Amino acid sequence: QVQLVESGGGLVQAGGSLRLSCAASGRIFSINNMGWHRQAPGKQRELVATISNAGSTNYADSVKGRFTISRDNSKNTVYLQMNSLKPEDTAVYYCYLVHLTSTRSTHWGQGTQVTVSS
Repeated sequence: QVQLVESGGGLVQAGGSLRLSCAASGRIFSINNMGWHRQAPGKQRELVATISNAGSTNYADSVKGRFTISRDNSKNTVYLQMNSLKPEDTAVYYCYLVHLTSTRSTHWGQGTQVTVSS
């Protein structure tokens, strides 16, 4: 089994910064993509950013230029640096990874709350 543990969420004022971390552990063979989604109250979960095992990144238009995703393959960890935060960034942020064995499976973290006050 693969487990994901997130950290770094919290309360911040608009314009501030937070850095989320997500560490994977367990029986890990090969990790493909890693990334972050978020879900605000009353809204559907949406993609925030992804990063491939080669380091290629993809961002939602709403966070481009403000958020940066990175990963440390030696630690099986993905990060999300969030700058210039806005109240509309308030959501529960979930990390995920795509695990490759003989099959392909997606694993999710438990979520971490990010609240941006105006």
